[in-house]
Amino acid sequence: MRVFVTGASGFVGSAVVRELMGAGHEVVGLARSDNSAAALRAAGAQVHRGDLDDLDSLRRGAEAADGVIHTAFKHDFSNIAASGVIDLHAIEAMGSVLEGTGKPFVTTSAFLVERGVFGTEEDAAHPDSVAPFRVASEEATLALADRGVRASVVRLPPSVHGRDDGAFVPKLIDIARDKGVSATIDAGTNHWPAVHRLDAARLYRLALEKADAGTRVHAIDDEGVPFHAIATAIGQGLGVPVVQVAGAEAAAHFGWFAHFIALDLRASSTLTRQRLSWKPEQPDLLADLAEGHYFEEGRRSIL
Repeated sequence: MRVFVTGASGFVGSAVVRELMGAGHEVVGLARSDNSAAALRAAGAQVHRGDLDDLDSLRRGAEAADGVIHTAFKHDFSNIAASGVIDLHAIEAMGSVLEGTGKPFVTTSAFLVERGVFGTEEDAAHPDSVAPFRVASEEATLALADRGVRASVVRLPPSVHGRDDGAFVPKLIDIARDKGVSATIDAGTNHWPAVHRLDAARLYRLALEKADAGTRVHAIDDEGVPFHAIATAIGQGLGVPVVQVAGAEAAAHFGWFAHFIALDLRASSTLTRQRLSWKPEQPDLLADLAEGHYFEEGRRSIL
């Protein structure tokens, strides 16, 4: 299958590219820079120049493919609502040229279930989710199932971990290193679901190959790791104390990242495992932290 992949040089997307090629698929990756294009060629993929703002380029890439995997997202936390609108327009553009073809279209979402709910694949996107800016994109993807597209959504957890991770876990480590302590908010009894990037990449491939139209796919290995266990692992990795920060002081200690540290999410992937015969094989989050690569000198978060 000739597969058009957006975000193909990113942390998740680059693993998806390798997974697809390892399974015998032909990959065409979207590249907005010379560096991204070079990385794709080095991986053995073809290059399609453009970005999420170039809707004509997205349409051309999708139209020429047998299937599409959309992993790109502009993580501009200074205006995240605008990033959600860009994502929605990108999905609408690619979906418009896939209508009536029966081709697979796999997009990326977050955990959009109602806060405090143990989320399953059957839970529709909820405006009170932790990422309301992605609700419209998920709904637009699933609506394509009624227009002749085998559309599905992969919901990623807060921590997609593994070597070269530059997001949430490295941000926690950066804060702990800078403050000299690894902290939780209050007792840290909240939870983070997690998945290894290589297990997530394999799930994208399985969704492309087998997911039914209009389904949600949960990329979940750890259903919910207690945050105090994550903080403890970071404290051990850095050799710093683990402390509790009162909720009223969280913003002063963690800055803008306090919102994410306070997330309390638990979710299941039972239906995903049954439907797609997916079983995570890589280390879980705490085992990945114990391997030590997150604490290598010079490693920092890009957030």
